[in-house]
Amino acid sequence: MDQRRIVFVIFDGFQTLDLVGPHDVFQHAARLTGGYRCEVVAPARGSVRSASGLPVHADYGVADLDPVGVDTLVAVGGHGVDAACRDPALVSWILAAGGEARRVASVCSGVFLLAAAGLATGRRVTTHWAREQQLREAHPEVTVDCDPIFITDGRVWTSAGVTAGLDLALALVEDDHGREVAHAVAKELVMFLRRPGTQSQFSVPLWSRQPRTGPIRTVVSAIHADPSAAHGIAELAGQAGLSQRHLQRRFTAEVGMSPAAYVERVRIEAAQRALTEGDDPVEAIARRCGFGTAETLRRAFHRNTRVTPSDYRNRFRTTREP
Repeated sequence: MDQRRIVFVIFDGFQTLDLVGPHDVFQHAARLTGGYRCEVVAPARGSVRSASGLPVHADYGVADLDPVGVDTLVAVGGHGVDAACRDPALVSWILAAGGEARRVASVCSGVFLLAAAGLATGRRVTTHWAREQQLREAHPEVTVDCDPIFITDGRVWTSAGVTAGLDLALALVEDDHGREVAHAVAKELVMFLRRPGTQSQFSVPLWSRQPRTGPIRTVVSAIHADPSAAHGIAELAGQAGLSQRHLQRRFTAEVGMSPAAYVERVRIEAAQRALTEGDDPVEAIARRCGFGTAETLRRAFHRNTRVTPSDYRNRFRTTREP
């Protein structure tokens, strides 16, 4: 079998896991199929210092590695990406290699390198949630969507922050060799074949601001502790020790959304977990997560995720062994 060249682009200040995570996915797949050869290129050959201080040896510099014949180009991210985008030799090499490659991909803020080289123009892309606004402002020629774990738009594949590079690499392996090989790699690495949820699953600050004051923190904690409880404005105001009107105003100012919208979002996340981790019918999940009826859950779910609960379950359900 011909080996596909997977070339990773790194630079001073790159995120270590952006490289080694996807690299390990491809190497595990290579042991099963013999189908990959991984290479690492940097602005110059030799030791490259990562953002964590861990040095990694790049076998090639951009002056040493022929950009022709790359199957999949993977640009990693990290604190040093902004400086890397200002390196004309590196950006030119990425354009040359990526322009001819079958696929181009990025992990986390590595999308800035693809955009700097013009490889993401007109594409829908994602990146780490903390870099969303910077990407929008620096590259209005791309469409930024920071909710998905990874996005495929034609031959351009982009992923969210750090560990999402593993999800991206696994999807690339599945694209090349099918579900059975990808599942075998996922099992070996003890990871989801399809990770349930989106970037918004990981912590509240991804989709809201952290509350600044004790009363609002108390309310937020109560909502997360039991999403199915009665969380109307009267109940929440009582927990905060504030009037309903005062709570409404302070909560919205501190958190960035109304109490009702926040409660719905937390309940949606609880429903997402229930849909992917168990077999309960939608009606039971709706009651358990505070929606009352399946129809109320369906409407709220579609409003927040743009898919139905059943479609979400089918797509993101945790793989189980027979």
